[in-house]
Amino acid sequence: MFSKRVKPPQDFGEIRAFLGEGTSFSGTLRFEGTVRLDGQFEGDVSGGDLLIIGETATVRADIKVGSLVVGGRVEGNIVARKRVEILPTAQVSGTIKTSSLVVCDGAVLNASCEMRREEAKVVHLSQKRGDEAQSAERF
Repeated sequence: MFSKRVKPPQDFGEIRAFLGEGTSFSGTLRFEGTVRLDGQFEGDVSGGDLLIIGETATVRADIKVGSLVVGGRVEGNIVARKRVEILPTAQVSGTIKTSSLVVCDGAVLNASCEMRREEAKVVHLSQKRGDEAQSAERF
């Protein structure tokens, strides 16, 4: 009589653009904020924030984003500064470069992966002290 409640989808914030199921687009997509693709896309994608590729999506693209969540099919080169999450329904092939990679049980991953930590800005203390000394000499 009673059914189990389905867990609501993750909240990724405000979605600024959406390519719905049953639609297709070919070209270049540049964005800020969160974008979701559920249709077919072919081309280049670049953005500083989050790209969500839904379960019904088929994407053939070079992707350069802040973070990526994949639930559908992706073929291409992926560069994500922060994180790539490959959900159980995903099929990914190509190359992945990111600092954090999560592959859920059930996902299909046929890609070469390169993981690096985000590079921190290095400030050499000896240079900083030298600059301060020069500033102090001017007064």
